[in-house]
Amino acid sequence: MKKIIVTLGLLLGFSALAQEHFSGMSTSNRVGILNGTMNPAEFANLSKRFEVNIYGLSFSVANNKIGFSDINSDANFEDLLFKGTDPVDARVDAEILGPGFAMKWMKWGFALTTKAYTNFNITDVDPAIGKAITNDNLVLTNIPLNSNDNQRLNGVAYGEVGLSAARTMIENDKHRFSAGITLKFLFPGTYSNFGLKNLNGHIDEGPTGAYLSTNSPATLNIAYSGNLADSFTNFSDYSKSIFGGLNGTALDIGFNYQWKGGSKDYKINAGLAFKNIGSMTFKDSNNKSTNYTFDTQTPGPLDLSQFDGVDNLRDVETILVNGGYLTQANGKNDFKVKLPAMINLYADFKIIPKIYVSGFLQQKLQDDGGNDQITSVNTFTLTPRFNVGFFEAFLPINNNEVSGTNVGIGFRFRGFYLGSGSIVTALISDSKQADIYTGFRWAFL
Repeated sequence: MKKIIVTLGLLLGFSALAQEHFSGMSTSNRVGILNGTMNPAEFANLSKRFEVNIYGLSFSVANNKIGFSDINSDANFEDLLFKGTDPVDARVDAEILGPGFAMKWMKWGFALTTKAYTNFNITDVDPAIGKAITNDNLVLTNIPLNSNDNQRLNGVAYGEVGLSAARTMIENDKHRFSAGITLKFLFPGTYSNFGLKNLNGHIDEGPTGAYLSTNSPATLNIAYSGNLADSFTNFSDYSKSIFGGLNGTALDIGFNYQWKGGSKDYKINAGLAFKNIGSMTFKDSNNKSTNYTFDTQTPGPLDLSQFDGVDNLRDVETILVNGGYLTQANGKNDFKVKLPAMINLYADFKIIPKIYVSGFLQQKLQDDGGNDQITSVNTFTLTPRFNVGFFEAFLPINNNEVSGTNVGIGFRFRGFYLGSGSIVTALISDSKQADIYTGFRWAFL
């Protein structure tokens, strides 16, 4: 367990990655596959008759503890990650937009897209537990633990293939209204979850280090599938396991309104989309999802030093079961995991020719505390943008619930784009987020 936490700390300290994927680009008025993945109704508004997506890559890291000013040669990332008393929230994300094709025909738009996702999250973890596990020499005396939250360590990798259709439903000289849908075929790769809820107790110094005692039983979910059953911290296992077998479906449903400003432009472009409505089932020879009651009152306090060097949940589970700390409530080999369902709401305004400003809201529809779901982040982005057709520059200003407010910068030259949602903040202030994204698509006719 210590190895799991330390590895994440190193990633948060050294990665040059961020929170909102393709921040600023997804609301570009050069409409293509990237816009359609945000809202399928946008496929009816394609800027060109055909588009081929070559690649799109977005990598992200965000947390609520470690800022850029904390990173130096003497930094102890475990101490930084678990400083203070506020629960720890951290995310390591990657989104890969693979080969895809879109076309516009009369009032219709169609697309075939491929995507892959990997992420690892820490959600609502009590910093006292992190300090006790990661610091071998820490002397603790009656440190209270009292959290009703579900403290999660969660990792996942999966792929999807999307079939999209959109149609312009109403159009006249001034207005256009479109609707669209994407059916996603899901390919679950690997998954791992540790969820400890209603932990009430304390941590004290013991013969070999920190010992945890509970005042009342807590609930614990341990789940794993694929490569993450054997290692939570070998991040090559995420990329190796992105595409498993077809075993799930999901829907995106979207609507779009345009107040026209010309034959090829608009005064306002607004959209609403409900995304990721669905789930996938993990099936593997390594599969297991078990709900337990966790209690130390009968066997005695739990020696946290036992988790030093442990890097997978199977070993964590074995230690706790053999020590008599777990009572199984129920379990299963194959289990479903919900996608991060969310609402996307946005509007892009033409201020003057070549100058636009867009607002984008992402609101999650589920509580991140559920053990059977992938987490997401509430975020709002305001993006001023300069567009002369073949060239576009933008300045996304983002606020999210994990890392706060960040300012980035990006550009598009014809089909190539490159940007970041936080690089400006990282250079001039103490940002807790960093990111980079890039891609290339080819549109014609």
